Amino acid sequence: MTLFQVPKQRLYLLAGLMWSSVGIVLGTYAYDWLCVLSAKTILAWTLPGVFLASLIYFFGFSRLAKKNIRRIQKLPENRPSIFCFQKWTSYPLILFMISLGLYLRIYSPVPKPLLGAMYIGIGGGLFSSSFHYYLYLKSTYL
Repeated sequence: MTLFQVPKQRLYLLAGLMWSSVGIVLGTYAYDWLCVLSAKTILAWTLPGVFLASLIYFFGFSRLAKKNIRRIQKLPENRPSIFCFQKWTSYPLILFMISLGLYLRIYSPVPKPLLGAMYIGIGGGLFSSSFHYYLYLKSTYL
């Protein structure tokens, strides 16, 4: 047993915490970009972001979270590597998404309110989907 091998329930917790954290970070960026606008303009950008978050949750991240839970369940080891909370092939995608986010925030000519709506969508979808991990943990280990 090595330092990086953990019980499976910690993988579910780690995945949920990561998804929640990223969702909160994205939501914080959106808040910072939108809070300087008028109330009417904030609403005009927030509502599409919330709608997008709903679509991303229902048709994307919730399915991915459930698939990831099943993948962790099927891991043959009782104490897999801590890095197994995500599929190994997902790590390059995660790096790409981080890089794209940095580019969009720093260099892109895309207006910040539009980015705010997109970040609300992605962040809201991630945050909402993270609860699949917590609910699975609660139903299985508590």
